[in-house]
Amino acid sequence: MSLPLIELFDVDKDYVSGPVVVQALIEASLTVNEGEFVAIVGPSGSGKSTLMNLIGCLDRPTRGTYRLGGIEVGSRTNNARAIVRNRLIGFVFQGFNLLPRTTALENVELPLVYRGIHSRDRKSRARAVLEQVGLGERMHHTPNQLSGGQQQRVAIARALVTDPPLLLADEPTGNLDTHTSDEILSLLQRLNRERGLTIALVTHEQDVAECAGRVITMRDGRVLSDELQEHPRDASVPLPRGTRPPQSAGRGGAR
Repeated sequence: MSLPLIELFDVDKDYVSGPVVVQALIEASLTVNEGEFVAIVGPSGSGKSTLMNLIGCLDRPTRGTYRLGGIEVGSRTNNARAIVRNRLIGFVFQGFNLLPRTTALENVELPLVYRGIHSRDRKSRARAVLEQVGLGERMHHTPNQLSGGQQQRVAIARALVTDPPLLLADEPTGNLDTHTSDEILSLLQRLNRERGLTIALVTHEQDVAECAGRVITMRDGRVLSDELQEHPRDASVPLPRGTRPPQSAGRGGAR
């Protein structure tokens, strides 16, 4: 039986600017169990990025309770949250955030360097996860020798190398063209299915959200709806011509 990994209860987040208080998150409550693939959607300013920052222990709620893996983290200090974050969460962002003069293998090793893992073990673990994301033959290439999709695979491998139970992906396909986006989404679906990896993905693209098993919609700082998708879209199967919604202006042709 799956256990709760993410638990938020009546969580608020306020930002204060002089005399003005902006409520970015209002009474947000949700539970995500181990092994779920969840998409968090909503327009700009809906609160989805604030929610992701709280789930990722990058910020803490103004009010309410947040538990991650059974640990109450919402009221902890920055250092205490950082410890939890480093042990339990892998991050993937729209920008790949790779070191430019460093090989794919060395980029993936980096989180293990911070943990003091021996060089031989670091390289072995980094090679294994690069093989898993389909980059076994490109691990000695630097980012400028890789396509956009390959760079995002390196970023995913870097997030996975510490074997976290939770992967947070913030607009991971935002800089990719349609075909490459589906390749990345297909990889995430496979990791969720085969590794049991819990994934929370922020997106404003409907066709991206359709790949998740559950869609949480945000609006004006509130959880507007929370719906299971009985038959998520298989990203490895191309959509019939003319059925895909228009690309957003943010998507480029980086392959």
